[in-house]
Amino acid sequence: MSCVRLHPDDNVVVATADLAGGVSVGEVTATGPVPRGHKVATAALAAGDPVRKYNQIIGFATAPIRPGDHVHTHNTEFRAFEREYAFGADVTDTAMVPAGRRATFQGIVRADGRVATRNYIGILTSVNCSATTAKFIADAFRSLDEYPNVDGVVALGHSLGCGMAGSGGGFEILQRTLNGYAAHPNFAGFLLLGLGCEVNQISGLSLDGSKPVHSMTIQEQGGTAATVRRGVEVIREMLPVADRVTRTAVPASELIVGLNCGGSDAYSGLTANPALGAAVDLVVAHGGTAVLGETPEIYGAEHLLTRRAVSRKVGGDLVALIRWWEKYTADNGGSMDNNPSPGNKEGGLTTILEKSLGAVAKGGTTNLTAVYRYADRVTAKGLVFMDTPGYDPVSVTGIVAGGANVMCFTTGRGSVLGCKPTPSLKLATNSPMYHRMSGDMDVNCGVIMDGEATVPELGQRIFELILDTASGRRTKSEELGFGQEEFVPWQLGAVM
Repeated sequence: MSCVRLHPDDNVVVATADLAGGVSVGEVTATGPVPRGHKVATAALAAGDPVRKYNQIIGFATAPIRPGDHVHTHNTEFRAFEREYAFGADVTDTAMVPAGRRATFQGIVRADGRVATRNYIGILTSVNCSATTAKFIADAFRSLDEYPNVDGVVALGHSLGCGMAGSGGGFEILQRTLNGYAAHPNFAGFLLLGLGCEVNQISGLSLDGSKPVHSMTIQEQGGTAATVRRGVEVIREMLPVADRVTRTAVPASELIVGLNCGGSDAYSGLTANPALGAAVDLVVAHGGTAVLGETPEIYGAEHLLTRRAVSRKVGGDLVALIRWWEKYTADNGGSMDNNPSPGNKEGGLTTILEKSLGAVAKGGTTNLTAVYRYADRVTAKGLVFMDTPGYDPVSVTGIVAGGANVMCFTTGRGSVLGCKPTPSLKLATNSPMYHRMSGDMDVNCGVIMDGEATVPELGQRIFELILDTASGRRTKSEELGFGQEEFVPWQLGAVM
């Protein structure tokens, strides 16, 4: 099989191997070389005609295209067009697994009733000026052999916290993010560390008192060395308390699974994203929650989600985010089509419309139950949406702040992101990349294109791996030590 057609009404097919000119591609013959994952026209298109894939518009021809021609950025462009939102038209009654038959995992039930999948102590910084000192403190705890139930001490530094307004959208996002991490069940306790004179004062954070917390500033402690000594003492006092946890069987309804894709290619929408979507349908059927994000990467596919919105308000909230992003990019001299990246395009994705149609498949087929701001705490069950940028570390940071206790991350080019305190599973879209980067990838979804498994079979396998991971099974990114540097709150507003 040298190509795959995704819908009978499409006017392109996707090459599953590098094609030379003259090679038969189903009913047409390739007029020139076509790289693996790229598109081949199966019908003649005039300039201005829509290019269709997934039975959806992914762009418009900029020149006449012959049957057999390579269809990509040289002859196809992004263009805005109206979409029919049809709020709630595809809402269905989700077939829920009866409570007594739901899957379980071995989780850690915290005092406030939230369920953890990991057991970390965190060092949370209020400002970039305290980031290095936080790392110095964490470095004292590279080995925790005496505390086998503690997964580590993680320092979460970032680039923000000062040189910014002390109110408004950017400041509120930073505070929501820090509060979300402070409250995350995967932290048994934490140290809040500031410099002392920053805009984002530690005293401004909202703490619920459900876990051990200590705060200090470098200026009050008398400098870096004194702060490190005191910080180490504080965490040593926390460790025996944090170690006194046990895992118990909890229902899969306690899962909050974050969804993200990065380094996407043309296979993302054919293998890993649909397979993850099948796993999401199982999570929802067992009473759990899945969080879809990356608003710029559902652009052009948002109408598929509004049709599944449980109310007009939920659908309208999603459309409002799309309109905000259109204005935001225009105000900054950009375009929604600035995404996809060069790597995405090399992998066969031509426009943001095409990328989004593949990306939205991560959300499965169930109803859309809620829409959240960046880093808001997620409380709804089912499939929900969070407003995050498409840039992976920033997106994942917001979703984890919302409470995700497992992340699933699909990649075609080979992203290697981790996100402590939440374990991150990497799902490869194609077999060549999986084998080339097997030390970073947890699942090879390329077996779908290889004809070795179906999308539902991979979905079941991913669901079971999510449960195992929630029970303590380490992911590849955890084994490599990823997840500390990837804490990147969304920077919104002027840097002063």
